[in-house]
Amino acid sequence: MTDILPLASFGPRIMICGPSNAGKSTLAAAIERQARTPAVHLDRLYHLPDTNWVARPFEEFARLRDAAILGESWVMEGNYSKLWPQRLARATGIVVLVDNRWANFGRYLRRTLFQKHRPGNLPGARDSLKWAMIHWILLASPRNLERYRVDLPKSGLPFLEVHGMRGLKRLHAAWGLTRG
Repeated sequence: MTDILPLASFGPRIMICGPSNAGKSTLAAAIERQARTPAVHLDRLYHLPDTNWVARPFEEFARLRDAAILGESWVMEGNYSKLWPQRLARATGIVVLVDNRWANFGRYLRRTLFQKHRPGNLPGARDSLKWAMIHWILLASPRNLERYRVDLPKSGLPFLEVHGMRGLKRLHAAWGLTRG
């Protein structure tokens, strides 16, 4: 991570992208507290509450996301790159988290087995380990990360790439963020 621009440099609508379990939800919640702007967790819009992470129909998710991006201010975490164009048209800054797939996998195990109350968790979720999620974290998500790192800076928006938990701790300190 290079020099850290002030949080205000990213404007009132910040996108946070990166691999699963890299800290996107926790960072969004911390920015929400500091900047007093709503955090939007895309996984909560994509999945039905009170389920074991059952997806909504994609059109319904897109409508919910479209309504959320119309807000005056937000910090929106999650990828769902099929819907980037609309989000990028409203965003004023982007943060991409980069981390090791094995660290992400370890956090997935810890959060699924032991953290029932965490930022971004699905309300009423009956969480369990899933082979599809393990495959996503270890194989699919790392392939997408390079696209995030290349394509998102092309937007011309203020952009920050944060590497690992050490980088996240530096970012929290620089922006005066606290963990909830």
